[in-house]
Amino acid sequence: MNWLLVIAGAVVGAPLRYLTDRAVQARHDTVFPWGTFTVNVTGCLILGLLTGAAAAGAAPAAVQLLVGAGLCGALTTYSTFSYETLRLAENGARFFALANVVASVIAGLGAVTLGGMLAQAVWQ
Repeated sequence: MNWLLVIAGAVVGAPLRYLTDRAVQARHDTVFPWGTFTVNVTGCLILGLLTGAAAAGAAPAAVQLLVGAGLCGALTTYSTFSYETLRLAENGARFFALANVVASVIAGLGAVTLGGMLAQAVWQ
């Protein structure tokens, strides 16, 4: 039955990723993949909130499966991040490729940390 929770979260996460990526990227006239960056950092923030809530006993296993594995798993995309970074480097936009890697790691770690801290402040 747990797999149904993961599927339900993914049913929301996958289209949300696509729609958010397209909407964000359409607003920026640059080769930098702002859409993918946005969904990945947002997913890190959500997962940090969820992890903090789970550590405080405020997020039951069902919510962790639905939101963590399902929603965040489908919302975030390491493969697209990797592909877009490689494409930038191959097309001569090496600065943007490096910026994508550095910014994604720093912003992702920052977002998951912030989410955990916010959850801890709320549930403890």
